[in-house]
Amino acid sequence: MSTSPPPSPRTALAAIADGAGAFVIEPVEVRVPAEDEVRVRLKAAGVCHTDHASLHWPGPLVMGHEGAGVIEAVGEAVTEFAVGHPVLLNWAIPCGRCAQCARGNAPLCERTLARDASLGTSAAGPRHTLWNGRAIERSFNLGTFAEYTLVRPEALTPLPSELPMAQACILGCGVMTGVGSAINIAEVQPGESVAVIGCGGVGLSVIQGARLAGAGRIIAVDLHRAKLDRAQELGATDCLLASRDDADHRALIQAVLALTGGRGADHAFEATGQAALSFLPLRLARDGGNALQLSGSHGEVTVPMPWFQWNKRYLTPLYGGCVPDRDFPRLIDWALSGALELASMVDASYRLNELGAALDDMLAGRTTKGVVLFD
Repeated sequence: MSTSPPPSPRTALAAIADGAGAFVIEPVEVRVPAEDEVRVRLKAAGVCHTDHASLHWPGPLVMGHEGAGVIEAVGEAVTEFAVGHPVLLNWAIPCGRCAQCARGNAPLCERTLARDASLGTSAAGPRHTLWNGRAIERSFNLGTFAEYTLVRPEALTPLPSELPMAQACILGCGVMTGVGSAINIAEVQPGESVAVIGCGGVGLSVIQGARLAGAGRIIAVDLHRAKLDRAQELGATDCLLASRDDADHRALIQAVLALTGGRGADHAFEATGQAALSFLPLRLARDGGNALQLSGSHGEVTVPMPWFQWNKRYLTPLYGGCVPDRDFPRLIDWALSGALELASMVDASYRLNELGAALDDMLAGRTTKGVVLFD
């Protein structure tokens, strides 16, 4: 009886950030899986603002945190996945044992966030990836801007073969963040009003999440008419073209008030990545409403404390409250049924050696969601 040869280390091209704002595309070596690890050959990886931010994280670092691919090798103790299975990667990688996981807060897993050393680590074991012979870390313990990655099984969700990888990969962060923030965190109810500032990948996902939740009015706000047109296609009932001349946002605030009976939106979301806009949702939300900042903006901002008055809640949810075993199967089901539109959100594709152009296009607002495709 023939048997498959044992797996061997794989040489893979990867995007490696230097921690000072630049990156290179160079070979890395991804080792053989340990007994509780899985090696995935990447097929597609989403590009988002966090990837640009990672250029300045402590380096060197394999970039990328949204991805989908095919299992190429598994450790002996892994029973839930097999070679050849298509999978989606997630960066929550919950342990299922810590206090936060017990509360349903998988993105705050104390193992993943290294809050409790007794829990071990959510990363693959030592020397999982080598660059020029030395160990290198990966963004969010994934590093999806590489041809191969080595992860724990908790980082994986099975994918149906009929869902294209170029669409599936964006479920792993941007779509989960947006849809989850609307459904899991804000808990948008049928008939409620929603305002969304920024119609990139996360903002459009908020709009789709609000539509899936049955929101009565969904107000999209962006500087670009083309992005507003796409927002309307995906569920926005009203579109407001923002202006850079509206420096204090007074015209925008009045427009939102006019669309919400003078009260403001039940839920207002910021998804631009611009620190200066982080607190704008407070000015668009009604008294007692929710203001949510989703983009993980960095930098110092000041805010008048009266904006927080009248029982408004300001939230900065992580990963849309993702519980992988709960959320990814339903996102996949919605995508397969057409209730969640993915194809039109992906408007540009690149090869790994074109990552610089992908980041430039994203930062300039020329793309809604770009993806890197691998052979």
